[in-house]
Amino acid sequence: MAETPNVRPIDAVTASVIQGALENIAVEMGWKLMRMSYSSIIRESEDFGAAIIDRHGRQLCESKHSTPLQSGPIPGYAKGMNQILEERGQTLNEGDVIIHNSAYHGASHGPDVAFIVPVFHEGALVGYAVTTAHHLDIGALSPGSCGIVDAMDAYAEGLQFKALKAYDRGTVNEPLWHMMRDNIRAPDMVVGDMEAQVAASRIGAERYLALIERHGLATVEAAADALMDYSERLMRQAIEALPDGTYRAEGYVDGFLDDPDRRHFKVAVAVTVKGSDLVVDLAGTSAQCDDRPINMPLEGTVDCAIWLTVRSILLDSEVFGEIPQNSGLIRPITIEAPEGTIANPTFPAPTIARFVSGNIVADTLMKALAQAVPDKVSAGVGNLKVIAFSGIKDGGHWVHMDIHEGSYGGRAGKDAMDAVDTLYANTRNNPIEDIESHLPLRIARYELRDDAAAAGRWRGGIGSVREVSFLADSFISVEGDGHAFRPWGFEGGAEGREAALVYHRADGEDVPFPSMMPNRAVKAGESLTLTGTCGGGYGSAAERPADAVAEDVRDGYISRESAESMYGVVVSEDGALDSAATEARRGSPAS
Repeated sequence: MAETPNVRPIDAVTASVIQGALENIAVEMGWKLMRMSYSSIIRESEDFGAAIIDRHGRQLCESKHSTPLQSGPIPGYAKGMNQILEERGQTLNEGDVIIHNSAYHGASHGPDVAFIVPVFHEGALVGYAVTTAHHLDIGALSPGSCGIVDAMDAYAEGLQFKALKAYDRGTVNEPLWHMMRDNIRAPDMVVGDMEAQVAASRIGAERYLALIERHGLATVEAAADALMDYSERLMRQAIEALPDGTYRAEGYVDGFLDDPDRRHFKVAVAVTVKGSDLVVDLAGTSAQCDDRPINMPLEGTVDCAIWLTVRSILLDSEVFGEIPQNSGLIRPITIEAPEGTIANPTFPAPTIARFVSGNIVADTLMKALAQAVPDKVSAGVGNLKVIAFSGIKDGGHWVHMDIHEGSYGGRAGKDAMDAVDTLYANTRNNPIEDIESHLPLRIARYELRDDAAAAGRWRGGIGSVREVSFLADSFISVEGDGHAFRPWGFEGGAEGREAALVYHRADGEDVPFPSMMPNRAVKAGESLTLTGTCGGGYGSAAERPADAVAEDVRDGYISRESAESMYGVVVSEDGALDSAATEARRGSPAS
């Protein structure tokens, strides 16, 4: 646990000014990383993180347009780095840049590589500027940095960078960079992204040092203490408003549907509220899978899924506005997970596919908290999948990762969001124009699912349908979820719909694929259709206004037949509400 220094008094205005400066530093780091990156996963999908960490290991700020699953683990990266350096008897020096991606030392998983720049003021270490980013290949057993679902251990998942000095006192570690280029597919892109991270981290370090020199180290640290205490107070007040007690729920991950021995992993969550403290216990979760990468690092994935979900439910930004995003928010939350489960595996259990099970942790926590705050949660979310596309062109590898969205469940007072990344990830989709201009792929179809919204007073979100055609012989691998279990409906709302993945062969045969599939060759002229999961409905369908149901029909969320069978609402062929027929069906006036 990070050291908590003595609190010094500081006025609110100065603290607010320093908060704004810190946030701007993180935002600048993020934007400059995006602008300098080569890959679409950083440039377009924004799958990166940027943050400033103080000398005590506490996060002071984060880039708000980055991914929570990237920014959230950053204190753990710094903690793991320091642990390894201490074990080796190494020290940090001015001019050092550390590369780190160990999933058992704070990282979310191996492809999320951090570059850490220590910040020194008057010869003393005062903090760290850190960027993390998902890299499209780190030399694993098959191309891409997702879909490596047959990895038998951590060594099969790619290169492990355990607190290595990419720069030592300002001098580049040439052998390390040569080794990376020699062992990574598409090295110009991947190493180019890494160099962009180094530059962005150095910019953050320069800006943080300038802030200290302007206000003084004591003032900046006092402001950090005050801001973290403020965030902690807000979280504690929100927890105190909950009824004391223990709330339980279970969720399930598809696992490997083509392998009877490795399917249907369980996530068990018990949330105990006592005063202003909240404990999340994952006892009862399935044992770790020793030879498949469905496991989640406790530090780096499970903790971030829990923190973000609690923060999103209890401190909704629509109600509370802007809240300082720092380590103070997590102080009231304790996480317990038995060692040797998929939520707290032991090395060298593989973890590269951890995001699918991590989303189930978040979703199951949401389901448990629904018992305490039913008006602040959504119904079950539709999990997502990622596809690694790769091939060889002009003697070199091309690699691309596509994030195929899920959807949210309905919420009290609001219909669900459609076709979005879910819960703790929030990456953006890749523009079709970007894909087609750089890769031998064509997007033949990209649309929302028809007649698929889960019924409820507030309907569930619908997933998208994307068909990808191959212009050249290529390879694909899949890492996803949502094929076996329907997202849960809430307070009488209907369950959502499962996802699907179908490969269309040149001979006309349609081949269904599982949600987890290792690298596979595909042929030019063939295609792949991805159908996204639909979230659950919230509240009884009988309570949805008839005119809202008619609008759903006109918008294509549901068919006329579904409107009548699920809602008792009759809609004419031209899309108009038939009030008389609806009143006869529902037994009450249509509205």
